[in-house]
Formats: sequence, structure tokens, C-alpha cells
Amino acid sequence: MSTRTPPPVAFFPLAIVLAFLGIGGLFLVFNFALPTLGPRWLFFFFIVCALTGIALPATAFLNHRFPSKPPATQNVIVRQALWVGIFGTTLAWLQYGRVFNSSLAVILFAGFLSIEMLLRLWERSQFRKE
Repeated sequence: MSTRTPPPVAFFPLAIVLAFLGIGGLFLVFNFALPTLGPRWLFFFFIVCALTGIALPATAFLNHRFPSKPPATQNVIVRQALWVGIFGTTLAWLQYGRVFNSSLAVILFAGFLSIEMLLRLWERSQFRKE
């Protein structure tokens, strides 16, 4: 088990692959697909990939800059970036149903933030320095 948070540079290949997959897929869905059920699910999948790839370097940098105990592992950093992708996709899905508003976005953000804080708290309770 690593005793330090991995450097942000270690996440660049994954971030580039996810961002290009997501942005390229969104380009293809927007330009070449009919708005049926399959491309709609692909749209949401590509939004998750794009937002996760874009958020991955930022979450890696923030976890490296502000270390915690226990140190954030690679799984934690990817999970935090994935929360950004899921949050953005949820907002897009709510906008598709015409129920999105800013107060709902704040409530969802608080919910995702509290889930991540509880997960980190659980990891801290399981942490054993060896």
C-alpha cells in the first residue's frame, strides 16, 4: 500500500483517453446519430467519460496539494473524478426532463459531497499505519 498520494502526472494518460473518448463520442452522437434510445444512452455515457477525463487531473492535483490521512490512493482519485462525471450527467438528464433548476443542482452537489465525505471517513476508520 502506498504511503503517499500519487503525483498528478500519473493520471494524464487515463485523463487523455477518457476525455478524447468522451468528446469524440459526443461529436459522433451529435453529428451522425438519430435521437433514438440507443444514442441517448451513448450520449450520457460519453458525458460521463468526458467529464471524468477532464476532472481527473484537477482531482489528482487537489489531492496531491492538500494531502490527507490516510493518503488518497489511485482508486480514491478516480472515484472523485467519476463523481464529477456522474454529477454532470445527472444534471444533463434532469435538463432533458425539464426539471433542472439551480437549487436542485445545489442539493445534488451536497448529496454527492456528503457521500464522498462519508466514504473518506470510513476509509479513515479502516486506516492502519504499518
